[in-house]
Amino acid sequence: MLKMLDFIDKLPIAEIIKSLTVWITDTFSFLFDPIKNQFGDFMEWFGDKLASIPPVIVILIVAIFAFFVSGKKYGLAVFSIIGLWLIYNQGLWEELMLTFALVAISSVLSVVIGVPIGILMSKSKTAESIITPILDFMQTMPAFVYLIPAVAFFSIGMVPGIFASLIFATPPTVRLTNLGIRQVATELVEASEAFGSTGSQKLFKVELPMAKSTIMAGVNQTVMLSLSMVVIASMIGAPGLGREVLSSLQRAQVGTGFVAGIGIVILAIIIDRFTQNLNTQKGK
Repeated sequence: MLKMLDFIDKLPIAEIIKSLTVWITDTFSFLFDPIKNQFGDFMEWFGDKLASIPPVIVILIVAIFAFFVSGKKYGLAVFSIIGLWLIYNQGLWEELMLTFALVAISSVLSVVIGVPIGILMSKSKTAESIITPILDFMQTMPAFVYLIPAVAFFSIGMVPGIFASLIFATPPTVRLTNLGIRQVATELVEASEAFGSTGSQKLFKVELPMAKSTIMAGVNQTVMLSLSMVVIASMIGAPGLGREVLSSLQRAQVGTGFVAGIGIVILAIIIDRFTQNLNTQKGK
């Protein structure tokens, strides 16, 4: 019975992908090398600058921001103070700052790329039909697979971590931007057109403001996915708390790995609450 499935020899998919990767790496080395060097230097500089800020100042700034962004409630501010102090107390402050730098850069790039693509999808059914399967592929592919082309194109370090995070975290912003604009009431759009609004005026003064809540929900998901991918990217040399978890796993140091994991959880909760509260505040 099984031999009935062998009427065609094994397709050389792996060989094709390998050859394609080598061709892309060689052909676009003029682009990849400057990105790896210049952007890598910028990331190191950014991480070092964050780490050089006295921890007490960072904790106070985060606490004050948390107080106002949560509607002048103390819960998030107190949690931020205790959580960040705990990370500092465990000697993981520099790793925390490096992780935050990676998350911040990858999230900003994902949003900058994702929102325009989402707008394009909302305006063109053809673009939506083409881009949607690509987004499905990006979201269903196991996260570890993205590390392979990242290393092939950019070697190891911070830059491939950003590249992998960018691919993995962009789809939610794209999808929810498209969804938010498409859900804007037709009456509002028609009213803006009746008053002679141009396409850009209709987009920036009607559709995007009305879709802001949905778009921010996508941004929240993108930021959280960036954090999860940055941790995974420690396997290809990305610094931060993820590297501490990986190192502890390799050495079977349960306590050290657990502490680093707590640091990631604290950062994730703070970032998640911040983005959620920003969305709530902007929606009022």
